[in-house]
Amino acid sequence: MSNAYKDHLGRPIVAVTGMGVITSLGQGLEDNWAALTGGVSGIRKITRFPTEGLNTRISGMVDFIEVPAANSVERSYAMARETTLEALAQAGLSGDFNGPLFLAAPPIEPEWSARFELADRSPPSTQPGDAYNRFLTAMREKADPGFHEAVLFGAISERLADRFGTRGLPVTLSTACASGATAIQLGVEAIRQGRTDRALTVATDGSVSAEALIRFALLSALSTQNDPPEKASKPFTKDRDGFVIAEGAATLVLESLEAAVARGARVFGILKGCGEKADLFHRTRSSPDGGPAIATIRAALADAGIDENGIGYINAHGTSTPENDKMEYLSMSAVFGERLPSIPVSSNKSMIGHTLTAAGAVEAVFSIQTMLTGTLPPTINYQNPDPAIVLDVVPNVKRSQQVSAVLSNSFGFGGQNASLVMTAEPA
Repeated sequence: MSNAYKDHLGRPIVAVTGMGVITSLGQGLEDNWAALTGGVSGIRKITRFPTEGLNTRISGMVDFIEVPAANSVERSYAMARETTLEALAQAGLSGDFNGPLFLAAPPIEPEWSARFELADRSPPSTQPGDAYNRFLTAMREKADPGFHEAVLFGAISERLADRFGTRGLPVTLSTACASGATAIQLGVEAIRQGRTDRALTVATDGSVSAEALIRFALLSALSTQNDPPEKASKPFTKDRDGFVIAEGAATLVLESLEAAVARGARVFGILKGCGEKADLFHRTRSSPDGGPAIATIRAALADAGIDENGIGYINAHGTSTPENDKMEYLSMSAVFGERLPSIPVSSNKSMIGHTLTAAGAVEAVFSIQTMLTGTLPPTINYQNPDPAIVLDVVPNVKRSQQVSAVLSNSFGFGGQNASLVMTAEPA
């Protein structure tokens, strides 16, 4: 392999040759980018299910794709399929993919309606409070293959593997809000290690439900500013009160730069560095001092072989929760120091909400698009700045500015932290 195709550590350089994305802003990269840079919000009132009695009644849902069944597996699969079709078309690839699949997917559980339906199949018990045992009894006595697949964690990746002809056993992972970035990291490592010339990395999440809203509400994580919906997500502001749960998916086709050039593929960007660290502070909260997040950013920069002065734009995790935004700011301050206020730092979540499992990949696509177009997406709803968080958040309106290196952060529940460094050129 020529040195032109190796990074600073002698590893194959990893290129992005295809991208696809779906969010509440629409289907496809073109429509999403136009809306995102136009400061449009995809947050709206929930109509999929009743929300009476819920503190949060808004979401960034994807309701414009038809699915055969109203469950999170079918929604997640449908979005992953569509973004993969777009990414492969952009990459100029057809037929069997002939490379591994790394999928970030949400934890799979049966919807409550399905649980009650199954429980009704078994005789009522005389023992109080054992509805779950009745549910398990029904599953054992009356097998339902369709239902079983709908709650099988690996079902989505198996269907994608069959649909697109990927090689080997597909990998399904779930590392909370860092999942999408982690899937990309696995694809990068597979290529760097010489195990493949290309990898399909997909992240999807169609799990917005009443139960999801209730669970996150119990953690005091969701915004309750329901009216107007589009104003609820306001990262880094003084009056932020929680994130807005959302759905979406993204696919990136990764190839070794050498293989991409050999087949005449267009290179949209380079996956230059990946960092990942765990946070043992709390089941859901991040360490207040930002130590693990600081280590994650520094690991990504070191892996990329560049220092903090090489980053021209940061795609923040920026959830709009009081604690997480503060922690991310402290982390970036520790790494970038006095230079931080001069680095544009915006949050896509101000417009699309938090796509959970899909977030890291969705924001990676938007980060590459930022470099390609020389346009920085805004952070909307930035009307009341937090004086304790001094950032150039590209407030409310997009900005024309060419950048050649981007840091994208994903700091998730359960101590899952991942950062990606992407560049426009291999060097």
